[in-house]
Formats: sequence, structure tokens, C-alpha cells
Amino acid sequence: MSRRSFAGMRSRDAAGAGLSLLLVAGGAKVAKAQVTDGNREGVLMTTGGKFYCNLKALNPTEWARHKQLTEKLSAVRQEVVETTKGYEFQFSPAKVTLAELAEWVAAEGKCCPFLDFHIGVEHEGTLLCLRLTGEEGVKGFIRMEFGVGDRQR
Repeated sequence: MSRRSFAGMRSRDAAGAGLSLLLVAGGAKVAKAQVTDGNREGVLMTTGGKFYCNLKALNPTEWARHKQLTEKLSAVRQEVVETTKGYEFQFSPAKVTLAELAEWVAAEGKCCPFLDFHIGVEHEGTLLCLRLTGEEGVKGFIRMEFGVGDRQR
């Protein structure tokens, strides 16, 4: 399965833009189920029901828009900062708007409802921040899914 792009993530087709696989240290079991929905086909993966990606969360038009935003955010990301409960992705408001970031969060929240999203405007409006956090174990998901460490600036 290919990967998507955002904050250093690899690319994935529009149908799979919100799908991901979590490999949690400690040997959590990963269950796979093949899912087909019209033009979209992929693998729905869970780890003990705690973290899952919902392939049917967005319609084809929404997936296309989400993929477009994902690619843009990947291209303009400035930095990734590790936090206690997750990661913060930083952007210049000259390259991405607050509205685009919020639109991406709204769509991603549908397919990955276990993630907590926090958007901030900092440094007198010169920095947009997106923090991704969640329950214990989600940090490994974020590292893998969002390519943390793959591309640091």
C-alpha cells in the first residue's frame, strides 16, 4: 500500500488519503479487512479497536480535495516539533491559510477520529501550528503515518 503526503508523508492516492497503519511498540495486534466502496478500495486497519481509519468517511469529491490539501501542506511544512503527547507541524501563513488548515483538519478528523487536533496562530500571526495528539500509543501512529523523521528541515 502506498503512503500519502503531509508534513513529510509519502504520497498515496486520493482514495487512501486518510487511511493508515499503526504499528505500536509492545506487540499490539493489527487486524486487516479489505474494503471496497465504488471507486475507492483499500485496507481498513485497526489496533485493538483503539486507532482506526475510516475509508468511507469522505465521498470521492471530498477525498480529492483532502488529497490536494494534504499535498499542499506537505510541500509547505516548515518544521516538526515533538511534544509530550504528539507532534506539532509548523507552517507559514504566507504559504497556507488558516482556512485551508482547518479544512484539512475537518476532513482528517472524519477518517481518523481518534486524533486530537489543535490549531494555533503564534508569533503575532507569523506562524500557524497544527498539533496532533491523542490517547497513549497515538504518538507512534503519528510518527509512522505523518513521516516524522523522514524529512526534517
